[in-house]
Amino acid sequence: MRYDVATALDKGKRDYQEDAVAVTFPANCPIGFAVLADGMGGHAAGDVASSLVVEEVGRRLSVRLASGEVSDDDIPGILHDAATGANASIAAYISRNRDMMGMGTTLITPFLLEDRLHWLSVGDSPLYVFSEDGLRQVNEDHSMGPQIDMMVRAGMLDPDTARNHPDRNCLTSVLMGAPIPRIDFGKAPLKLLPGDIVIASSDGLQFLTNEDIRNVVHKHRKESSAALAEALVASVRSLDDPDQDNISVAVIKVS
Repeated sequence: MRYDVATALDKGKRDYQEDAVAVTFPANCPIGFAVLADGMGGHAAGDVASSLVVEEVGRRLSVRLASGEVSDDDIPGILHDAATGANASIAAYISRNRDMMGMGTTLITPFLLEDRLHWLSVGDSPLYVFSEDGLRQVNEDHSMGPQIDMMVRAGMLDPDTARNHPDRNCLTSVLMGAPIPRIDFGKAPLKLLPGDIVIASSDGLQFLTNEDIRNVVHKHRKESSAALAEALVASVRSLDDPDQDNISVAVIKVS
């Protein structure tokens, strides 16, 4: 398999950037990964948390890959160790900088081994796969959003109230240097086909609807990953929403 990979970042309407993203796909190697984190805790705290986690997870995964061959059975443990190690790094940083107490970050790490997609996620940063069947989010959403949507389906809330609920984006799991409440893994690797596109993003991309995202990806699916990443960010930017959050995306095209 070959991978065409790119990232894009935009500050949105925020005063500072708290997202961080990096990709590692060695040339002529059928393996690679992306790491994306959406920080929280305000300026300095949020961007420190996201940058620290992206750097630490990337470092740990790179060291593990350099140590020898990796199998599908190895990957969940490798991802878990990288995430918990990064979480411990946040705890160590806070212990040295007590004014940073309360900082944290989401984490999404898609990991590709040939034509199989593994992932680990904590928080509400979505991981999408676009294929001939359309666009779908494959990871869990660790926020109050799914519970609020369930209340709509049960008739306990009307859709407009749910859409604008003040607790909708409250996280139920996050990396903060404390025990991690929930970590999502793919129960089994997801097999990819040539032409499939993997998109990891911060929740800033979700100012677009899933239909909007699908339409942008479909329109630019035959262009480079860099062009697609920029098209997604440009589509969010075109909304000109005064509350627009930071946006970050990592696009992985499989061929």
